[in-house]
Amino acid sequence: MAKQDSDDDQDASDRRIHERFEATSIAVDYASGDTFLFAYLQNISEMGIFIRTDHPSNVGARLRLRFQVDEGEPLTLEGEVTWINPYKDTGDNLNPGMGVRFVNLTPESREQVVALVRTVAYLRRDESERPDA
Repeated sequence: MAKQDSDDDQDASDRRIHERFEATSIAVDYASGDTFLFAYLQNISEMGIFIRTDHPSNVGARLRLRFQVDEGEPLTLEGEVTWINPYKDTGDNLNPGMGVRFVNLTPESREQVVALVRTVAYLRRDESERPDA
């Protein structure tokens, strides 16, 4: 069993070729079929996001994602749920949610995602460099 866990850890690290950044202040609306939900991102990379939710969609579900990043037009993308971390009534899971990989990115939407990730990375770096008051 330990070997399987080790393999899972290796697979997870292979999937994370793009750096992730905490993005808890970014809201996302997402829809699957007739279901529309609102949540906050936990983190973001150039390839996908982690949405913190007690009610994740099923692996393989296609989602329409919409981010309101600034005062401009919202960024609308398509994503696919690639993994879930289900909510547990026992309290054993402090970070329930789902990993969503961006799919069918156009060159324009890809540029928008990269710009968003850079903005988040810049803001995170700026916060970490501030002296404690």
